[in-house]
Amino acid sequence: MPPKPPEPTTLRTRITGLVHELGKFGIVGGTAFTVDLVLFNVLLSAGLESLTAKAGATIVATSVAFVGNRFWTWRDGDHTNMARQYTTFFVLNLIGLGIALACLAISHYGLGQIWPALRSPLADNIAGVGVGTVLGTMFRFWSYRRFVFRVTDAPATGSVTAPSSVSQ
Repeated sequence: MPPKPPEPTTLRTRITGLVHELGKFGIVGGTAFTVDLVLFNVLLSAGLESLTAKAGATIVATSVAFVGNRFWTWRDGDHTNMARQYTTFFVLNLIGLGIALACLAISHYGLGQIWPALRSPLADNIAGVGVGTVLGTMFRFWSYRRFVFRVTDAPATGSVTAPSSVSQ
């Protein structure tokens, strides 16, 4: 008797997997955010200059996010060259930061010229932290999944999924 072909992945199975993946990504991101916030304030209280403290905290938090995503969120991904993978991760993280900064700049400096209310701290938080973080996080999830942690093998659960380059 020939081996039974694998069953195609149902839409429900794919959505469930994506929700699970997003949950892990969110937990890792929340942890990295907490590390960034705490370390930034510790470094400030130790007397470091603001930009130096933020740069140091961001590098450590990005490293925490990389380790969490590599070994937990996308542990089934292709992990052949850690140095290349970390560099790509870091560059994509910088692009995500650039998205958040662009949202803030457009709101504060661009639209703020027309509507002065958009130069307030509340508007800056909505544009930079709210909109910018959401758009930057969406970019990070897509780009990490697509370029950094590509899943090349079918998961051990027996379900068959399309390669990440096809499913995106």
